[in-house]
Parts: sequence; structure tokens; C-alpha cells
Amino acid sequence: MIEQQLWHPVTASHQVRHEPVACSLLGQPLVLWREHSHDGSHVHAWVDRCPHRGARLSLGRVLIGVHGARLECPYHGWQFAAGEGRCQHIPAAPDFVPPAAHRATVFEAREQHGLVWVRLHAPTNPLSPDLADPPAFAQSDDATWRTVLCGPYELNTSAPRLVENFLDLSHFGFVHEGWLGERGHAQVQTGVVEEGTGLAGLVVSDARAWQPRAYASAGEGTWIAYRYDVPHPFAAILRKDATQGDPVSNAIALFIRPDGNEMCTAWFVMATQGDTSSDKELIDFQDAVFAQDRPVVESQRPRALPVGRTVPVTEVHGPADRVSSAYRRYLNRLGVVLGTC
Repeated sequence: MIEQQLWHPVTASHQVRHEPVACSLLGQPLVLWREHSHDGSHVHAWVDRCPHRGARLSLGRVLIGVHGARLECPYHGWQFAAGEGRCQHIPAAPDFVPPAAHRATVFEAREQHGLVWVRLHAPTNPLSPDLADPPAFAQSDDATWRTVLCGPYELNTSAPRLVENFLDLSHFGFVHEGWLGERGHAQVQTGVVEEGTGLAGLVVSDARAWQPRAYASAGEGTWIAYRYDVPHPFAAILRKDATQGDPVSNAIALFIRPDGNEMCTAWFVMATQGDTSSDKELIDFQDAVFAQDRPVVESQRPRALPVGRTVPVTEVHGPADRVSSAYRRYLNRLGVVLGTC
């Protein structure tokens, strides 16, 4: 499955501090733990199972000593070193030198955009540049933008259903009436859709929607210009700017951890310039908007996105669905199985 060769967010970075943290990705139980060393802080992601007698390493503790950081198993105290996960010490036999096979199973882990990202398998074939690393979000790396992490949001729907909802402008006037849209201004401009080739994603530019409250501190309605980037099957990034000289610019990235065919966990990274709202107000605004999306998205059937992979597509399309149609073709090009049908 290509999904196992991609980077996925698993938890917020601030959740991994001094103690091991248990989570899962694509059905694989993980233990996350943090190593503090002279060259900085590093997060590690291992299989949450001691190779000795199968106990959960996430119930153990992190040890810091002259030999560096180690993760101690809660059952017999075996100590596994950062890096390759090799066992370095067995308290019941302190003079025994553990062989190379005595090691934890290690996955690649990175921190980006305030999240911990994990990849379960190295690519078997070259991936597109967008997929070789966690998705890029330029605004989160730019000091002129203020960024806030929102979530996690756990949903009973597939990751592709949630991405498609994020890309859809035409629901604003109904699901987000009085906030991101109005029934009397329901018409949208879907913009220019540029589809990549092979494993590359898609870009949408010059899309527009009228919004009565486009961002947390907005005082009046205006037309908002949208640009979408979809660099990953379970991630999308939008840039939104008022078309009438408003000094506020916003960018929002949606990053999703697929938890199964019909479950997912999402985070939003919000970046803003010129918005006078506090961080809490920005989070509250995103929470309120997402609370409007949740019941509708969770009501969709099937919960997996019908892309014609295993059953004929049973959903009809309208002129405003050009972006979602392009997204479905992207999933087919990638060969994404999880969360599709």
C-alpha cells in the first residue's frame, strides 16, 4: 500500500515531552518518545512492543544518562538506545552484551508544523517531490506569519471525505451560513484547476466565494480569493485573501491521520498576517467552523470516498464539483486504497 510509504501526522509535538506516548498509525501501535541531547531535541517512533516478552514500551520510561537517551521497558527494565533501538542493558544480567538482534523496531519520525510525522516504510519506488517529505506549508516556516495549531479532531469518516469537504466552496452558504457563506450568495467561482501527472497532486487558483465572516476578527462580508494546494492524499493547504484591500491574509493547512477506512484524526495549522485575534480566538473560531462541518461530513454514506475503485461511482456531480473530481482522479493515480471505494 502506498499509504504506508507516505508521511502521516500522529500527534502534536507538545504532547511528546518527558514520558513515552502511545498512539497508532494505519493499525500499527506506536510508542513516541523524546530524546534531549547536545544537538537538540529529537522524537523517536518505535513499535510499541518490547522484543523480549512483548510488553508495551509506552508503559516504560525515558532514561537520560552518560550513555545517552534510552527507553526502558516496564516489564524487565531492558534499555533500548535512541537511534537504531538496540538493547544496551539487561538489569537481570548486567554483564551480558546484547546481540544486534535484541532491538526495538524503529520507524522514521520527524517534527514539522507543530506535529510529529511518521513513515512506516521507505518508498519502494521514487515518489514525487511533494510526497518524499511531510507536506510543505511555507507560511508555518515564515516568521512574518503567526501560526496556531488546532485540534485534534476525531471523526467517524474517511480521510478522503474530509479532504474533499475542505476543498469544497459550495457548501459554505448552507453549512456555514452567517460565517463562511450566505444562502443569498451561494454562487462560487471554482477557479483554475491544475492537475499534476503521475503521483503529483493538484493546485487550484483564482477560486472565489462571498463570505460574511471570512476570519475570526472580520467586521463585514466580502469576496474572498482562494488558492488550494493538495500535495498529499490526506492533506490540503489553502491561502485566502480578501479581494477588496482588507489587510488580513490567512492560510490554513489540513493534516489528517487516517485511522481506518471510516475513521480519521485531523489537525488544522492556521497562519495569519494582520488578524488581531488572540490565539485562543483563532482556535475558538476554527473549533466553531469545524463543529458545523462535523455532523454533515459524518452523515455522508458511504463514509469511504467513492472513486470508482471497487464499485461504480454512485454520486452525481455538478459544475461546482470540478475540484473534488480532480481530487478523486488524484487518489486513483496514486492508487490510494484506504478510505476509498
